[in-house]
Amino acid sequence: METKRKYAVLLCAEDSEYVKNEYGGYLKVFMGLLEEEGEEWEAYRVARGEFPADGDVESYDGFVISGSCSDAHGDEDWIKKLIEFVRRLNARKKKLLGVCFGHQIIGRALGGNTGRAFKGWDIGVTPLHLSSSLNKFFSPLDVPPQLSVIECHRDEVLELPPFVEVLARSEKTGIEMFKCDDHIMGIQGHPEYTKGILLHLVDRLLDSNLIEKSHAENVKKELNEREPDREAWERLCRVFLKGKLSQ
Repeated sequence: METKRKYAVLLCAEDSEYVKNEYGGYLKVFMGLLEEEGEEWEAYRVARGEFPADGDVESYDGFVISGSCSDAHGDEDWIKKLIEFVRRLNARKKKLLGVCFGHQIIGRALGGNTGRAFKGWDIGVTPLHLSSSLNKFFSPLDVPPQLSVIECHRDEVLELPPFVEVLARSEKTGIEMFKCDDHIMGIQGHPEYTKGILLHLVDRLLDSNLIEKSHAENVKKELNEREPDREAWERLCRVFLKGKLSQ
């Protein structure tokens, strides 16, 4: 009997009531993007200090680090523990995909710098300009030179060490995607998000006085006019996490 492939999502934020009610929680949101038949998916709530035991790491085929309302440049105990965990995964060459906060945490763990974005909040559907090396990396796929993704962040990866390769940029963010060898990839955007999730987050940011009303209204207007390349991101993320790629 063939062994099921096994993946873990490291959840860095609590599920909102909206996400629980509409999707069953963020684990299910990620499974909607990444899951295929014959796989097992589990979640660890790392923001609560819940991490895979060191002896269990080899039983997983890959890991995903989620977004968060926390700062990747913060010094909370769980963030420092997550950075060390990423370094151990890197040493073992385990497949690792980081999204938004996860992208930033991986960048920091690899020796880069993170902080507040130079150009402020990026919220909406953002077109990314992909590097020519991304096409080589994803040689099994026919990736266009530009892909749009849902974004919601005010922090970014500011600098990466020379052994990490930048794969995409946008008008606001210089490091939208990166890779380290063929086992680590970071994406600043949220390929797993739906427009509904983003609209809910915009309302929460507005209620918390983190963005202005005019900003929220502009985001909602633009969301009616733009679509993320959801299917392309699904293929790209699945091929990275599960497929064999050329370096």
